[in-house]
Amino acid sequence: MTLDLSQPLPDLLRAIVDIESVSGNERALADAVQAALAPLEHLTLFRDGDTVIARTDLGRRVRVVIAGHLDTVPVAGNLPSWVEGDLIYGRGTCDMKGGVAVQLALAASLTDPRHDVTWVFYDHEEVAASLNGLGRVARTHPEQLEADFAVLMEPTDAQVEGGCQGTLRAEITTTGTKAHSARAWKGHNAIHDAAGILDRLAAYEPRNVVVDGLEYREGLNAVRIAGGIAGNVIPDRCTIEINFRFAPDRTLTEAQAFVTDVFAGYDVEFTDLAPAARPGLDLPAAREFVDAVGGEPGPKYGWTDVARFAELGVPAVNFGPGDPGKAHADDEFCPASHLDRCAAALTRWLSPRQ
Repeated sequence: MTLDLSQPLPDLLRAIVDIESVSGNERALADAVQAALAPLEHLTLFRDGDTVIARTDLGRRVRVVIAGHLDTVPVAGNLPSWVEGDLIYGRGTCDMKGGVAVQLALAASLTDPRHDVTWVFYDHEEVAASLNGLGRVARTHPEQLEADFAVLMEPTDAQVEGGCQGTLRAEITTTGTKAHSARAWKGHNAIHDAAGILDRLAAYEPRNVVVDGLEYREGLNAVRIAGGIAGNVIPDRCTIEINFRFAPDRTLTEAQAFVTDVFAGYDVEFTDLAPAARPGLDLPAAREFVDAVGGEPGPKYGWTDVARFAELGVPAVNFGPGDPGKAHADDEFCPASHLDRCAAALTRWLSPRQ
């Protein structure tokens, strides 16, 4: 399918959505993005797997990155796309092909931006971090992501959200002795021993902390529990998976130390770690962006790839169309008005000053 980057944004979004691109199946959409951008003489293209990068090279003093991922979570009977009033429905409309549509339209129309722009369309965001296309490019071609500031077009209700929470997952396993449930006293029930872990979680009080002017709320929760092999066997093993969402004033090491302290006396095994990112809204490039976009910035609840930019030393914010509460929902949608609002804000920011 070909993409017409000059068509109205709602139509462009529907064309992008209707190219199914569940994680691992981004090739067709990446090909369509590359084919649409290739004729544009003001852009230089770079391809890495199913990540497409388009750059202006106008010799500007400042370079910015505007990034969005091409993949979606699995389809759930919500393709092809459809429209109801102002709302465009379908898998990926909110997370985050609405942002991709805005990126593509502006990459084509902003031929003489005030800052040099690197437009990034990457693969494998919705799956394991080790597969993430942005992370892959950062490892193998970091020069492609060098910039003074970055905007990640994750859905934010078309409002600026600064930084992001960090996240870690950990497992705590209790052990016992198997026995027939009719002779339970001959065994030791590992699931019963998990009560002490759950008690500590129930007693936890979330911390609210202000970082760079934005308030973040932390969360420590059990997200999965597994134990037992049959209805007549005393279980000898129980594993509780815990997720800690932490504010960007903590490093990964500090977050791990906090969880270890909460569960002192238990062996804590960390299985997944992703750092937080400070908002950086006090930096000149961020202030300029916020002034152009308007509104009051808020914190990003959740982890996004702004953390990858932070690790590269590039301050970044989240800003994109769509209600983040609808990301991954079967009735996922993006308001057409959000597309226009985001496109207008980015155009104000990037247009040459008169």
